[in-house]
Amino acid sequence: MSSLLSIFIQAMLVDNVILTQYLALCPFIGMTNDTDKAAGMGIATSFVIILAAAVTYPLYKFVMVPLHIEFLQTLMFILVIAALVQLVEFYLKKSAPALYSAMGVYLTLITTNCAVLAVSLNCISKNYNYAESLVYAFGAAMGFLLSLVVMSGIRKRIKIANIPTFLKGTPILFVAASLLAMAFMGFKGLFS
Repeated sequence: MSSLLSIFIQAMLVDNVILTQYLALCPFIGMTNDTDKAAGMGIATSFVIILAAAVTYPLYKFVMVPLHIEFLQTLMFILVIAALVQLVEFYLKKSAPALYSAMGVYLTLITTNCAVLAVSLNCISKNYNYAESLVYAFGAAMGFLLSLVVMSGIRKRIKIANIPTFLKGTPILFVAASLLAMAFMGFKGLFS
């Protein structure tokens, strides 16, 4: 049990897909100007990350490896992720139309979100079993959600802060993101 908790914490904090691996920066910058949109995007992407890991692991181990077509893993994983994103998109369109319209193009961009693919590939490359892969995917998904929500809170504070003119807008956003990434790099000491 402690190894699963270790995998979860490592995926969420130490190997955070946004702040330590520098993946999925498009939704990190584009969807964090509002906390509700950031949380919605984080939840939708988290759902896809977990589902993708749940589907791609058995596909790799029980189909691709026996057929010796492991070299097609990236292509196959992208196809699976695209199908899962379509399911999430249909679900949001029916159940949460306001969130669906607020997310706009970023919802369909989950298909090409490198964090989703990276988590699936990491589960394979780290030689995790199925349970460990699901825990790793859940931890990575929670780290993704945490990053978006924390950044949206920082951006909310930046809006009311007294910032020098030359730093207003995008420059202060990148300064804040880099400081947040440096803070997350401090978690590397937990597992070294």
